Amino acid sequence: MHTIKSLLVVSMLCLGSALPLVAPAQTHHDSHGDMTEHTDASMTNGEVRKVDLDAGKVTIKHEEIKHMQMPAMTMVLNARDKAMLSNLKPGDKISFMAVREGTKVVITKIVPRP
Repeated sequence: MHTIKSLLVVSMLCLGSALPLVAPAQTHHDSHGDMTEHTDASMTNGEVRKVDLDAGKVTIKHEEIKHMQMPAMTMVLNARDKAMLSNLKPGDKISFMAVREGTKVVITKIVPRP
């Protein structure tokens, strides 16, 4: 009987010490989840500066990306699908949808603007 109680106490201590490690990870994920940005994402206007089709990247001078609280700037963005870059060239005026995927900002949609 003493052995069973000892095993239960050790098991509870192990479980209790693991819980604080799990809770912050879940809280961190919830506060930076991708779903909010995907849901709230909106189109942003920009101008193509450079296209690197092989790398699947495009340099865009863009207006503020409001749903990501990102100010207007020129930056290199990753395309979710390289094919969406195939008809772009420097100087093209576009509207695009961008979201965070991990540490990268990824373009999910590009449409030409007049």
